[in-house]
Amino acid sequence: MWATAGVTVLGFLGALEFAAHRYGMYGPVTGLAREAVLPPKSGFALYAGLALTMVVLTRRQRLLAAAATIGIDVVLFLLRWAAGVRLSDGHPFGSGALWVMLGCAVIAVRHRTGPERALLLKGVGLGLLLVAGRKTGDTWLLITSKTRPMVLDQYVATADHALGNPSWLVGRALTATGTVGAHALNYVYAQLAVAAVVVALYQLRRVAAERRFPRHHLVRTFLVIGLLGPAIYMIFPVVGPLYAYGAGNEHWASAHLWPPSPPTLPWAVADLWPDVPTPIGSPHPIPFDGITPRNCMPSLHTAWATAIFIHSRKAPRILRWAGTFWLIATLCATLGFGYHYGADLVAGVVFTVTIEAALRSLDRGWDPAGLRMVAHGTAVFAALLASYRFVPVQMAEHPWAAGPLLLLAMASVVAAYVRTTTRWDADPEPAPALPPTLEPAPANTAS
Repeated sequence: MWATAGVTVLGFLGALEFAAHRYGMYGPVTGLAREAVLPPKSGFALYAGLALTMVVLTRRQRLLAAAATIGIDVVLFLLRWAAGVRLSDGHPFGSGALWVMLGCAVIAVRHRTGPERALLLKGVGLGLLLVAGRKTGDTWLLITSKTRPMVLDQYVATADHALGNPSWLVGRALTATGTVGAHALNYVYAQLAVAAVVVALYQLRRVAAERRFPRHHLVRTFLVIGLLGPAIYMIFPVVGPLYAYGAGNEHWASAHLWPPSPPTLPWAVADLWPDVPTPIGSPHPIPFDGITPRNCMPSLHTAWATAIFIHSRKAPRILRWAGTFWLIATLCATLGFGYHYGADLVAGVVFTVTIEAALRSLDRGWDPAGLRMVAHGTAVFAALLASYRFVPVQMAEHPWAAGPLLLLAMASVVAAYVRTTTRWDADPEPAPALPPTLEPAPANTAS
């Protein structure tokens, strides 16, 4: 199974690498190779990946790995400084973590055998997949902007009237907080993967002692969300209210959140966000630039934050509170920065709960309750996308009916998940069937 999964991942990364080079950009593999030498875009993500790898190491091995990481980062920092490499495009640390993860892979192949080799390679794979997942996401976003010239923002913005245009409401509130509020939410939004690693480390805390991984943990859900989500982007391309109905990143220029980027206001329908809600009209696809990602439907930040919330429910109180905080703060950030419509968030919650149910059902052997749960979530998710696309005007004209129906549909999936998983947690997992006992053949008594 692990060999098949490895071949599939390598094939997927190879396809994305080819697609990225076709558009003159670095793919996920090339991007990782560059970060072994040049300043990485996210040193925190690389350190988080190393932390996942270290769950399979002993305490002494962890200390050695941490010391090696810091030492390599210091040496690379000095070499970059001496060579005049600019650090403005990345972080001064993080490459050492990548070198140590690759070193662990070499040690596993050359100096480990049997289950110990497999365990160490799984740890390395987990860490590298987290880092590669981020690079894969960047490549996917590039592909959406190049292959989907038309976006469906008018449909989602119209449907969002049923929810009260929450992005406009939260956007005005966040703008009023000024630089402090914007920077605080931007930090929460940007470090979502680090929060996930904290919860995952708690779930994987016994791997070094038990010499095996638990059957299900947060990293699996995180990776599957990142793998499947961009496929929906290709089906339902949306850029978000900040870009389709606002001034783009220039709206937050006074907060100095991001480096300057090409203006998107010339492509916007109108400069309305976050002050004036969109008028209800006849929506149609609109052209947009070839740079801005079409990464709104569903909201994967909402999906990942929901996964963190779910997996932190059985953790100590401090992690449960942290999971709740990260979910609420992420919802506020996605709406407040104008990255998403409210409809995107509803779809993101349903998307995550369905994936989580599917992964747990896979572990249990697809019992009837799991099949019903996954079918229910899939049907609701498809119905949400269809309603946003084909009846947004009717939704906007009848918000007191459409809005509660959207929330009830989402709540029905959440309730079904809670009911099903509570039953699974209460009932012991069925033991594998034992082969039937071979009865001795009756003796032949015929004379």
